[in-house]
Amino acid sequence: MSDRYQFLAHTPVGRLVVKNLGLPDPVQLERYREGQPLVEGVVLVGAAEGGRLADGVTAALVELGIATVENAAAEQQYKALVFDASGIQATPDLVALQEFFTPVLRSLQPCARIVVLGTPPEAAGSPGAQVAQRALEGFTRSLGKEMRHGTTVQLVYVAPGAENAVSSTLGFLLSPKSAYLSGQVVRLGTTGTTHAGTPADRARPSSGKVALVTGASRGIGESIVRTLHRDGATVVGVDVPQAGSDLQALMDELDGESLLLDITAVDAPQRIARHLADQHGGVDVVVHNAGITRDKKLANMQADGWQSTLAVNITAPERITAELLDQKLVRGNGRIVGVASIAGIAGNVGQANYGTSKAGVIGLVQALAPTLPDDITINAVAPGFIETQMTAKIPVMTREAGRRMNSMAQGGLPVDVAETIAWFAHPGSTAVNGNVVRVCGQSLLGA
Repeated sequence: MSDRYQFLAHTPVGRLVVKNLGLPDPVQLERYREGQPLVEGVVLVGAAEGGRLADGVTAALVELGIATVENAAAEQQYKALVFDASGIQATPDLVALQEFFTPVLRSLQPCARIVVLGTPPEAAGSPGAQVAQRALEGFTRSLGKEMRHGTTVQLVYVAPGAENAVSSTLGFLLSPKSAYLSGQVVRLGTTGTTHAGTPADRARPSSGKVALVTGASRGIGESIVRTLHRDGATVVGVDVPQAGSDLQALMDELDGESLLLDITAVDAPQRIARHLADQHGGVDVVVHNAGITRDKKLANMQADGWQSTLAVNITAPERITAELLDQKLVRGNGRIVGVASIAGIAGNVGQANYGTSKAGVIGLVQALAPTLPDDITINAVAPGFIETQMTAKIPVMTREAGRRMNSMAQGGLPVDVAETIAWFAHPGSTAVNGNVVRVCGQSLLGA
């Protein structure tokens, strides 16, 4: 669906009106094109004194083929800034943030990337260090709201012992793949000691992997399928029989497999498990994308509107996940990804059922993340306003509010959700476990 305001805002007359009235200025975001470098430009790398992440960051950027410098130079333009704040041990040390960023923020190219790395506060040691590291969240979220021209800001907390597990996360956050993420806090843990390593083909990291995607025939699901296929995975797409023709056409195009069933059926988990076992001997990536809305204020809601939404959006993912884990079909270093929503974080009028189900997806991540064996991880994306057929049906004023009430002043695209899922699915993302990442352009709603 086209964003007419964005188009008009970049006409000669529109630019004048936007500037003079201080209206939102939604720039054309740079998104990843297959085959392009992850970063087209120079990354400036800095660190607070005593940081422990510099070696791992440098090694990761070299591995990713990203050009870096460590000293700012006059007239130099930067595509990204990376700052190791793990050495900040007390609140007076936070001045290192201002000293590094203030002189160079005006030297950023459009659609630049800023990544701050720190230590999880609970692992920071002294109370003073815990306070200072927690302060990084306020810094990055505030900076994200100050930036313009498509620039994004993220915070990555790297647990002690995970210093060499930052590559896939830096590759994602510094690249155009993360175009619609800003103000996010990512946590890297120490999962992955037995499956750590770099994919043989950096351009196709999921080669040889099997990915299951529910709700695969169109919209966000179709983008997920296409992105995982681009990364080398064989995709098994699941959707309801009514979507059979669309699903079959997509799977035929991408050499994938179609599985038509209602995921809420009593035997759906067993049928999915049997197909994966018989055809592939297991699965590497499971994406619970299927979802429905049945919007009504709670005072007007019928039982079916409540029950069907919960059944599709959270009960089915719970049951399918449990079956695949019980049968040990999710292979080592496997990935489970749920699609939540900012409605599950901030709530939404007329979506008590939907918000409940999507908060349940977040609960599933939090419940399973500490318990999964064999370096299997579970994470979730929480989309904000994404341009789909569903959001096209929203009344125009509500739709415009959803588009503009974020740091990017525009809606996201299905591919933005898909790229985030592909990062979770990356074999090198073993340290990324238990995260809920909002794909919302740093929406003003929620935390």
